[in-house]
Amino acid sequence: MTDAAPMSLADQAYERLRDRLVMLDIRPGEPINDNQLAAEIGVGRTPVREALKRLETDHLVVSYPRRGTFATAIDVTELGAISDIREQLMPFAARRAAVHAGGAMRDALRAKADEVRSLEGPLGDHTAMMRTDMSLHRLIYKAADNPHLEDVLIRYDNLATRIWCLVIDRLPDLAHHIVEHADLLDAVADGDADRAERLTREHIAGFAREIRGVL
Repeated sequence: MTDAAPMSLADQAYERLRDRLVMLDIRPGEPINDNQLAAEIGVGRTPVREALKRLETDHLVVSYPRRGTFATAIDVTELGAISDIREQLMPFAARRAAVHAGGAMRDALRAKADEVRSLEGPLGDHTAMMRTDMSLHRLIYKAADNPHLEDVLIRYDNLATRIWCLVIDRLPDLAHHIVEHADLLDAVADGDADRAERLTREHIAGFAREIRGVL
């Protein structure tokens, strides 16, 4: 097996900017200064501009003629529409991952489950836990072995996570919400497709319920 090709500068800029936008390090409505971002990331303006074009497709930034580019506002009324899509695709991805994941991927899923269980206890750093949440979802999507499905789910996860980050300080039990993913990761790793699908549906319903409870 050959090593994966190195990421282009545009891809690096895209991932860095995407995560900053999702985690609200770049606040909704904030103007995007491509010169400043290029300096912070350590790339030229061209890769940043290419990244911003992709991020506009992801609905994370918006460009206006003669005004510039801005981080998109967060419309919490979109939660229902986003949840509708995730309710259909995430259980399918979990089921597919349980069936198709290879041996190395199943080991990675079990390792991630152990990492997630270590979060049990007093509420820790919100940002770190949110990054753990994103990483475990992306691992399951990768295990599903369908790049198109993976791409779509990451896009909608990002939009859902922005809403979550907006109200994160009002969520009473964030750690428990993330730790409950350990059983899902185990189900996928064990090849238990029915259980993986059921746990995913329960997780999505619980996420939407918790967010609506604090809006």
